[in-house]
Formats: sequence, structure tokens, C-alpha cells
Amino acid sequence: MIDRLRSGDITIDWDQFALTSLTVLIAVAVSYLAYRLVFAIVGRLVRLSEPGTDNLLISRIRNPIKWSFIAIGITVAAQNDPYLSQWWEPFARFLRPALLGWIAYNIVRGLTAALEMRLVDSDPVATRSKRTRIAVLSRIAVFAIVIITVGLMLFAIPSVRSIGTTMLASAGLAALAIGAAAQPALKSLIAGLQVALTEPMRIGDLVKVDGEAGRVEEIQMSFVTVRTWDERVLVVPTSRFLDDSFENWSRLDESLTGTVMLHLDPITKVPPIRAEFERFVQTHELFDGRNKALLVTETWPESIELRLSMSAHTIGELFQLRCDVREHMMGWLRENMEEALIRHRLEVPHGHPKAGEPG
Repeated sequence: MIDRLRSGDITIDWDQFALTSLTVLIAVAVSYLAYRLVFAIVGRLVRLSEPGTDNLLISRIRNPIKWSFIAIGITVAAQNDPYLSQWWEPFARFLRPALLGWIAYNIVRGLTAALEMRLVDSDPVATRSKRTRIAVLSRIAVFAIVIITVGLMLFAIPSVRSIGTTMLASAGLAALAIGAAAQPALKSLIAGLQVALTEPMRIGDLVKVDGEAGRVEEIQMSFVTVRTWDERVLVVPTSRFLDDSFENWSRLDESLTGTVMLHLDPITKVPPIRAEFERFVQTHELFDGRNKALLVTETWPESIELRLSMSAHTIGELFQLRCDVREHMMGWLRENMEEALIRHRLEVPHGHPKAGEPG
């Protein structure tokens, strides 16, 4: 006997509902077994290859592939069951692009992680360059996947599809409106792509922007984060690095020449100071042997300016070397050439009537 429940125009055939439910369960079970079989074979092949990156990629796509197998199984069952097709197809219009987008997203993230794992280049500049390109291009790919997936899901709605058809009739106005609205997003997308291709800075580079120096920590499509020495994070628009000038202290390598400025009394004898500076720098463990020099760069009636320049292999080592040189030279001057240190003097001419008066 067929039990029917009528509610307005809706009729539920409980026998057909039970049969359809059984069909769905069988389809899900068969799809899951097929998924386990396929991944068992894939897992065996992965174990025969070099471990690491392949396992990472497979683990990323396992879940979306599983649900895709189940969706395919139900779709096949729906082709032979009109009752199931009536309920499944409207939902599947949203599910299919969502699953495809999920798979594509996980493939991109898996490939990104796998490529980053293989970055074992001994050259730090080449490593930073590759990391930057991988990060920026993967974010652009993810952005495109999200946009396409959402668009396909929205076009599954009949009303949205009709709106799109209407917009095509006035394509000129639509293009202008979309272009004006999407200008900031397109500018950020193009800026991120330019950064990846031209590499004005890379992840890990030491840059100076807005008077602040720090390491590039992350390059997004719309902004770049720079971490300063005191652990503050500067958030700078990506387009800013293309539109305005900035300093990149590690563009080719981290070998730099730094300076220490000394302001001394005009009567100072420079040769002894130069000899002590060269002796100290030459024996310092952080000095790389490229540049060392002491020059008198400026003179004033009250003082002279000495520029002590030195070089080191990395920016961090150069900073420490400059601090050590500054501390050593000031201590050496106090002990050996105290007259070189600037003092404010008031000279009274000999025989001045007030020179001998008691204070």
C-alpha cells in the first residue's frame, strides 16, 4: 500500500522516498569504496617516489576528492532515478563548482607548500626570490579560483543568470561600471603580479620605507608587511613599492658598508685615530675585509667630522660591528687622546681686570 502525505501541491511518496534513500546510500557506499581503492593505489605509487612533497599534495586534495567521488556517485544514480534527480540537480548546480573550486584551491596550496619545502638553495638571495614568486603567484591563483568559483555558483541561480544576460545587452555601460568598481582590486592584483615578476623587493629583504627599516615578512596582493627591529609591523600598500621610491638594503646580497661618525675637537691629530681604527677593525671577527677607511668629511670652527667606514657580510653583523667600533673608539679616545673630545670653553684674555677677582 502506498502512503501519501499531501501538503498543498507537495506529494510525498514514502515508498519512492525509501527506494531513493536506499539508492543514495548504495551510491555513497560504492563511491566511498571507489575513493578508498583509488587512493590506496595512489598511496602505493607515492611511497615508491621520493617522500615529502607528494605526500603533502595528496593529503591536501584527499578530502575534496572524497566528496567529489560521492557527488559523482549520487549524480550517476540520479540519472536513473527521476525522483532523486528532481531533488539532487538544483543542489548539484551549486555543489559541482564548489567542489571543483575546493580541489583547485587545495592543489594550489599543496603545490605552494611542496615548492617551499624544496627551497634548499645555498644562495639566500635566490631563495628569497623564489619564495616571493611562489607566495605572490599562489595568492593570485587563489584569488582567481575564488572569483571563478563564486561566479559559477551564482550563475546557477536563474535570476542571476537573467541579470547577466540583461547586462550583456548593455555591455558598454556594464564594462565601465565594473571597471570603475574593480579598479582598486585590479590595481592591487597588477601590483602583486609586478612585484612577483620584477622583484623590487623579496620576502626576507631588509627595506627602508617611510623612514623605518625592517624585514619584508609577507607580500600579499594588496599590502606588504615589514617587521622592524623592535617587532613593530608596518603594513604598506603593495602599489606603494611601485609608485614611490624606497631603499632595499639586500637587493643583490646582504654585504654592506656602514659608517660611524665622530665629531672631535679641531686640534685633534687624525693619524693616530686612523691607525687605531684600522687595527681594531682588521682584527674584528665580523669584518669581511672589503672596505675600511677613515676620512675627514667636514670641518667647522668648533669641531671636525670623521667618517669611519667598514663592511660586513650581513646587515646584522654590520650593525653589531658599527656598535663595537663606536664603543671602542670612544673608550680609546678617553684613555689616549682626551684632548680630542669636544668641550665648551670660555677663554679669558690674559690680564683681564676680572680674571684675578675672587668669585
